[in-house]
Amino acid sequence: MTFSGFYGADRVVSATTVRALIALAALALCVLPQWTSSPAPALDEWLRDHAIRWHAVATPERRILVIDIDESSLERLPWPWPRARIADMVEMVLQGGARGVALDILQEKPADSEGDARIAMLAAHGPLVLAQMFDFVPREPALRIGVPTSGRPASGMAAQPASGYIANHAGLAQAAWAGNIGVQPDTDGVLRRLALWTSFEGAAYPALSLALLQCCSNATHPQAAGVVRIPYRRQWDAYDVVKAADLLEGRMPTGMANGRLVLIGSSSLSIGDRIATPLGASTAGLLVHAAMLGGMLDQAQGLAPAVWPGQWIATTFSLLAVVLAVWTLPRRSAAHNVALLVAASAAWLALAAWMAPHDARYSPGAPLLALLFLMGVAVPFQWQLSQQRSQRLLGTLRQYVARPVVDELLRSGLRDPLAPRRLEVTTLIADMEDYTRQVESLSLEEAARLTTDFLDCLTRPVLDKRGTLDKYTGDGLVAFWGAPLPNDDHADLALDAARLILTEVAQFSRARIARGLAPLRVRIGIESGIAMAGDYGTQFRSIYTAVGDSVNTASRLEQAARDYPHDVIVGEGTARLARRHRLQALGERQLRGKEHPIRIFTLMPQDDRA
Repeated sequence: MTFSGFYGADRVVSATTVRALIALAALALCVLPQWTSSPAPALDEWLRDHAIRWHAVATPERRILVIDIDESSLERLPWPWPRARIADMVEMVLQGGARGVALDILQEKPADSEGDARIAMLAAHGPLVLAQMFDFVPREPALRIGVPTSGRPASGMAAQPASGYIANHAGLAQAAWAGNIGVQPDTDGVLRRLALWTSFEGAAYPALSLALLQCCSNATHPQAAGVVRIPYRRQWDAYDVVKAADLLEGRMPTGMANGRLVLIGSSSLSIGDRIATPLGASTAGLLVHAAMLGGMLDQAQGLAPAVWPGQWIATTFSLLAVVLAVWTLPRRSAAHNVALLVAASAAWLALAAWMAPHDARYSPGAPLLALLFLMGVAVPFQWQLSQQRSQRLLGTLRQYVARPVVDELLRSGLRDPLAPRRLEVTTLIADMEDYTRQVESLSLEEAARLTTDFLDCLTRPVLDKRGTLDKYTGDGLVAFWGAPLPNDDHADLALDAARLILTEVAQFSRARIARGLAPLRVRIGIESGIAMAGDYGTQFRSIYTAVGDSVNTASRLEQAARDYPHDVIVGEGTARLARRHRLQALGERQLRGKEHPIRIFTLMPQDDRA
């Protein structure tokens, strides 16, 4: 088989060659992003976020204790608090047996001298880690507040460079340990990564969670990890949280802090930092540090998920999917091929979700893009080849237009009856609701049979009512009235066809229910207006179709039917022209692509007009 004239009349390109080129392009679309940058990072992160939420467990985290200065604590003890009160909290958890404490509170200015002195003593000689914030956004002038501490030579370290900082006041400069609480969310505002080490003016500074691990845990810790993905492995309610006011009032359970690493900070909206994470749109930064600390403890204790070769798994899956698709494309219908690619996409989504905790490097969205490319390029190409086998002009037209209309068209004497013309038409667009769900458990042969039988229910009424069948859309069709021959009754004929379609689909659905199968529902959108109807295409393929705003509106109305208990949604253009049908008003609806809302209607259950 050849695809004649693909590059011009004097050249012939084998369809097999074109399919091979399409397959190679699909593989490149999947494989290259696994080893280079992703073409769709937003899709990758969206998929990972959903996988993270799916995998997050509620298993209690007993190694970490969170002391939260929450809203209820601030109601009992209004902010700002004296430093002595903060020192009280640190001393109370240390006296309770805590291995170490990280204080997620900046102290850039001196306060009450007694409290400052106690915190300075604890930070210099006790297992207390102070917070300091490095700024990753270039500013003029750069932030230079307080005195950063806990720096080490940055040579050979994989560290995120910072432009400035907000550190603690000079009275706390002798602190043995301090950790960075500055973060850098992704462009969509979601925090997914954290710099374990930050470099500033030749020194490297650890993150708060890493500093606490270094200070107060025997676990090994990364020395040159750079920016890493935050391991959101636990749901937020898996962490033990004690309200700060309860701690200060002596109501923390005895022994609760014993042997734990403790994080003290605030989730209050008024004083705490809140940020979007894959687990929630507004999360306390304190819990982000808890997630990072828990992940490092898991890694040190051998509890982290095993690392899988995600890049190779994605490449292998894509290779198998592309080979299968290329084999089925010339042997199956477009509906079968679309169903196969949809099934492959669903299979990949399941596999990618399963792999998410095991590899943070590969691109989960690239195989989806490759499958969509096949759906958008390979399937139409094969469909185009199939169409070339059919006759053109009247031979093609007879496949789409009712035979009486073709006969009348031949009698009309028009010089070029298929030439594009501006005509007033009524467009009907119908498809099966939840088509993917209906066919996902079927074999390809069963899915094809269901699709064919359903399309029969749509097609017979269209042709019976002298309609022009524009195209099939997998599980649906597009039809119009008023072209190629004008017809003053086009709106009512389309409504007649819609009523017949409902009857046929209802009968088909009842027959399926009787066989123990799922019922079916059809969605129909109808609108009237001026459109350009004619024979459109190239020397390789053409089709008689209608294009225009009313056609697009009919498509939007068909999509809107899913939001209503009515199978037929009618636009105001058709409602204005209909003479033999009673319509029920449904109010106004804002359709995508429309500047103003339009009035929509549906067919009345009973039609009293002749």
